[in-house]
Amino acid sequence: MILEQDFIPDNYANWVEKGSVKWSAPSNIALVKYWGKKSNQIPANPSISFTLNHCKTITSLDFYKKEPSEHFSFDLFFEGKPKEDFKPKIQKFFERIEKYLPFLKEYHFTINTENTFPHSSGIASSASGMSALAMNLMSLEKMLSRSGGTEMSDEYFFQKASFLARLGSGSACRSVKGNVVIWGENASFENASDLFGVEFPETIHENFNNYQDTILLVDKGEKQVSSTVGHDLMHDHPFANRRFAQAHENLSKIKTILQSGNLSEFIAIVESEALTLHAMMMTSMPYFILMKPNTLEIINKIWKFRNKTEIPVCFTLDAGANVHVLYPENVREKVLEFIKAELVGYCQNSQYICDEIGFGAKQL
Repeated sequence: MILEQDFIPDNYANWVEKGSVKWSAPSNIALVKYWGKKSNQIPANPSISFTLNHCKTITSLDFYKKEPSEHFSFDLFFEGKPKEDFKPKIQKFFERIEKYLPFLKEYHFTINTENTFPHSSGIASSASGMSALAMNLMSLEKMLSRSGGTEMSDEYFFQKASFLARLGSGSACRSVKGNVVIWGENASFENASDLFGVEFPETIHENFNNYQDTILLVDKGEKQVSSTVGHDLMHDHPFANRRFAQAHENLSKIKTILQSGNLSEFIAIVESEALTLHAMMMTSMPYFILMKPNTLEIINKIWKFRNKTEIPVCFTLDAGANVHVLYPENVREKVLEFIKAELVGYCQNSQYICDEIGFGAKQL
């Protein structure tokens, strides 16, 4: 079993004076949701997600050795322009991970980042953004430890990158590797960990190859309640313990479903999980509703279409109003016709994004 202290390095063997690295990392969409967390970004319940392919963050990290100081030194640019309002989040991230990357105050960093999806589109960029940054920092650590010691293994590299990403944004740990990723200890997955995401260990049924996710942008405004506040409201939630137990049960069920390819059972679990997530928000104190009227219109349209055509299309939701429409690749044309004909009118400025399952972060 890997422990937190396993990610604290010994002295570095090779100090690099300057350099540059670049990674892309995708967003992901949870099938079994995590809602509620313990201290230090540990999930209150396990989750499992599809890694996306096209919705990703591309981040480059330029660095040079400086005089050591008590402060972190970095510049941050988003799409080529300074991004001062995001710097406190990076500062907090560096504070959380310094114990595991003690070289951080030895360098000045220039972080250049951009998303492949529209800015303020309502798609959570924290998962892709924090995982991309974590990949870059791990590339630097690999350079520092290369000479005079054993080569860092790929397994350790990706585990620690996921571990670091989690400390920036919980769900970011699911964006590092794999097409299907589990995060959080669960009896059905021997190697699952609260500390980092792990790839689904079994062979996934061909029904889920290139599974499609069309994201309907219902509302691109800022959420009325941040995810951090929402997670915290689970501490005294009257239904929290039953919800956490349900997530464990659903994770065990979806393990079997992903292997058997049973699409009707997949739909039942995924839609139930989406609605349960929002039920937790509506029954917390204070309570809140992140769905919009158009979210509900889309859900009802999907149900009506599925009942009429028997095409295995379903929805899931993040902590927001947008709808992820999930379906197998072999019904793509029919589902896209339906989306264009009946659902696009419920999207803000008729915007939607076509995506599919991907395989995690890539060095560029």
